Amino acid sequence: MRVSVLGAGTMGHGIAQVAAMAGYDVTIRDIEESILESGVDAIESNLQGGVDRDKVTEAEKTATLERIDTTTSLPDAVGDAEFVVEAIPERMDLKRETFEEVAANAPAEAVIATNTSSLSITEIASVLDRPGRAIGLHFFNPVHIMGLVEVVVAEQTDEETLSAATEFVEAIDKEPVTVTDSAGFASSRLGVAVGVEAIRMLEEGVAGPEDIDAAMELGYNHPMGPIELCDVVGLDVRLDILEYLREELGERFRPPQLLKRKVRAGKLGRKSGEGFYVWEDGEVVGVSGDWGER
Repeated sequence: MRVSVLGAGTMGHGIAQVAAMAGYDVTIRDIEESILESGVDAIESNLQGGVDRDKVTEAEKTATLERIDTTTSLPDAVGDAEFVVEAIPERMDLKRETFEEVAANAPAEAVIATNTSSLSITEIASVLDRPGRAIGLHFFNPVHIMGLVEVVVAEQTDEETLSAATEFVEAIDKEPVTVTDSAGFASSRLGVAVGVEAIRMLEEGVAGPEDIDAAMELGYNHPMGPIELCDVVGLDVRLDILEYLREELGERFRPPQLLKRKVRAGKLGRKSGEGFYVWEDGEVVGVSGDWGER
């Protein structure tokens, strides 16, 4: 089966990697060659890390990379695809336009999945003549390590599509959980709720970023604290999700002013080098701001 992944960013290249490792032929599409090159470089780096830890053999690394092609042409990417996964930025207009273009160029029987973490699959699917073949596949970062995929069933999703999507998730060695299409699904809604409360605690002076994160890491066995996770996800992304959930679910998801100020200042987290923490080479090296004595 040929899989097409639209988007070579953090999520896209991760999805392409696990699909290729599972034996699928994969085409990655993005709008610029430089983005595609960075995505493939990241895949190679991930695989080499697996080799170094004796989790991946040299033969598996080579075979995985040989299964991956790249292109800037969407028609070329999806022309013979049986399974398409869209992993472009979290904008409804972009996703709807992309789904329309995929439908015009992909085989009629191809499944079209979106990796959105919170947007309505039902609304995205509504642009299709055959919306029953649309579904949500919410992967988690880093894709090659995280075991969960939310299979999000839109109002229009048919049983054949749900079955094909579930089989695909299992084939790439992930655990599927099936949820209905509701704002934030299950994981984003719960994760964002914890994250926004942690930011409100910062605003109120309850504790500093390190102590709040340590409380969840050590007290609840979270692999990463909610403040650090906000930085990793991107404060701009987190703000967009909160605004959407506020519109759909009410004021309990109102974004804190502290988060808005960070985004306005361009302090977006790990990707910009500073958010609630200071970052260098993808690692935390300090805390942004003085949180004072408590």
